[in-house]
Amino acid sequence: MRIYLDYNATTPPLPEAIDAMTAALTTDFGNASSVHAFGQRAKAIVDDARGAVAALIDADPSEVVFTGSGTEADNLALRGAAEALAPSGRRHIVTTGIEHEAVLNTCRALEKQGWRVTALPAGTDGIVGVDALQAVITRDTALVSVMHANNETGAIQPVASLARIAREHGAVFHTDAVQSAGKIPVSTRQLGIDLLSISAHKFGGPKGAGALWVRRGVRLVSTVTGGRQERSRRAGTENVPAIAGMGAAARVACTHLAIDGPRVAALRDRLETNILAAVPGTAVNGDRERRVPNTTNISFEGVEAESLLIALDLDGIAVSTGSACSSGSLEPSHVLKAMGLPQARTRNALRFSLGKGTTDADIDAVVAAIPALVGKLRQLGRTAAALR
Repeated sequence: MRIYLDYNATTPPLPEAIDAMTAALTTDFGNASSVHAFGQRAKAIVDDARGAVAALIDADPSEVVFTGSGTEADNLALRGAAEALAPSGRRHIVTTGIEHEAVLNTCRALEKQGWRVTALPAGTDGIVGVDALQAVITRDTALVSVMHANNETGAIQPVASLARIAREHGAVFHTDAVQSAGKIPVSTRQLGIDLLSISAHKFGGPKGAGALWVRRGVRLVSTVTGGRQERSRRAGTENVPAIAGMGAAARVACTHLAIDGPRVAALRDRLETNILAAVPGTAVNGDRERRVPNTTNISFEGVEAESLLIALDLDGIAVSTGSACSSGSLEPSHVLKAMGLPQARTRNALRFSLGKGTTDADIDAVVAAIPALVGKLRQLGRTAAALR
């Protein structure tokens, strides 16, 4: 039996999503831009999915733009807004050091095009302070991008307060909600933002489908030119099967959010509490209250994270050292570094992310396996050090 605790990397597709995708691949295979019955049926599927995604984030369906991923949604938000704002003469972007690479690397690319970028640090709790933004934002600031929930620690950022500051300075505000949508209530209206990115495969939908919510009135230059799909904001024939799956997953998330969140949080807390009690030299990274219910990030003193990850995998347990997009990197977590944690602690941290399929038996098995594995790796480390 294998145990999957890497839901922040991707989630198993829900049966409802698979059924919707299968129908769109077989019976409803038309091009959504075609005027005949086959095309109109496909268009209806896209429209239904747009409504479901809008409901998940408390938005108007007309403001939802489908993309090929959360990364593409981030790119469209940042590049599209930057190009639209360039004539204003404002050339300053504010983001944070804990963002996903989709945001950080896009900001670096814009920096090479003459934009000035400021990356705010987070506190040791993994949360960016409102004062930090207040200290750097100026009349030259065009765009602010701060994620809603961090992919490594789960820490929820004070987006509504940060967006209020951006609005007072006339800056556009984007949030990457890839790790919060489907886990906690997300409301574009309550957050007071301008742009919001999500990804289907983070809440039971398929890979290859994402969406960007664009508040009505926000100017955005398309980064993919061609036809007039998605109100001329994202050209290309719609991936109807993936969009159908995303819509189905969004409907399930909306229905089950109030039940799944508390259940998963209880399992996460039990996992965390038992690991900390059974394994000396462990510590949780990030705030233990202000975070999404499924995530814990734990450092294991004296153990290289990659070694423990592999040992767990050999034992049938799948976890992560951080973002899946950074897999294979030997560098310590940029998120934990931005939090100011000691280098050793950034190198021995594992992320455990639970989900809909996680059971009590899964947690019991992980809690039972970890102490012996950590003890063995620590002993090997001490032996290797003695032989040097």
